[in-house]
Amino acid sequence: MTTFAEPASAPSQPQARGETVLHDRRITVEGVQTQYLEAGAGPLLLLLHGHEQSAASWRWVMPALARTRRVLALSLPGHGHSGPAAGGHAPGADLAPFVAAFCSAVGAEAPIDLAGHSAGGAIALRLTLADPARIRTLTLVDSAGLGREVHPLLALDTLPVIGELAVMLSRMPGGDLARTTMSAAMLFAQPWRIPAEFFTEQHALGRRPGQLEASTAMARALFGPHGQRQILTGRLPALTTPTLVIWGDRDYLLPVQHAHAAVKHLPHGQLSVFPDCGHLPHVEHPDRFAAVLSTWLTAPRDHPHGTPAAPLPFAGTPERPTTTTSQARTA
Repeated sequence: MTTFAEPASAPSQPQARGETVLHDRRITVEGVQTQYLEAGAGPLLLLLHGHEQSAASWRWVMPALARTRRVLALSLPGHGHSGPAAGGHAPGADLAPFVAAFCSAVGAEAPIDLAGHSAGGAIALRLTLADPARIRTLTLVDSAGLGREVHPLLALDTLPVIGELAVMLSRMPGGDLARTTMSAAMLFAQPWRIPAEFFTEQHALGRRPGQLEASTAMARALFGPHGQRQILTGRLPALTTPTLVIWGDRDYLLPVQHAHAAVKHLPHGQLSVFPDCGHLPHVEHPDRFAAVLSTWLTAPRDHPHGTPAAPLPFAGTPERPTTTTSQARTA
């Protein structure tokens, strides 16, 4: 069973035995009021969400993962309850430095385990390529950046005026429900299995000021009318970080062929394809996802770059770059 603990200065109340608490935190990172969810204790696992999602999209698997890890799920700038980036919603911003700053702000000691879904996968991959010594393992879930092909509707949404028109239509009566319904049909291989809570949360998320604008900007940074803009497959042979690739075999947005191609280029890659699964394996098949990822994370391995003699600060950020709100981290 899972419950939420709202941000508060007082410690959380004792919970019933067997109950996992997801703490909803706030922290200031590079001037951005940033939301993240936290559960568990131990080595750090950081989760990055995808396009039109937020930290809450990971909550279906966080309790299981938190049995052996301190799990943090970050809402990227403009998404969920995080404020917009300092430069607004302009496309093209590389969020990898922001994620590194977040890690320093929450006291993450490298190397950490890092997982990213869709657009969050591309961010996680860029962060790992830039500073591999600080990532113990990388997990890419239906990740962007691994091939050209993308669903035509996603490419269409990145066009000038079209993206703004789509946001405007979604704000008209009934438009928000239509957008959520269409999005859910594209995200899941079996839409009838969509958890009712997920649908409700996505509907509320789309109505939140700035969320769709931030998602459109993120999409335009990654996708264009001719497919994905940033193809990182050619850089994978140099990636020595152990990397797990998880993909749904019926992903309508980013085809599973990208996963097979990526693993062929990874020196230390492993592939897990989920049958009858769409773009959100961690929501459509949460039990299997948590089992696969947990097994991967707990497998014995030496960090390919050696074990640091002391905790390493994340590159490009001060050791204590920001101040937190009054909430304490989970003990």
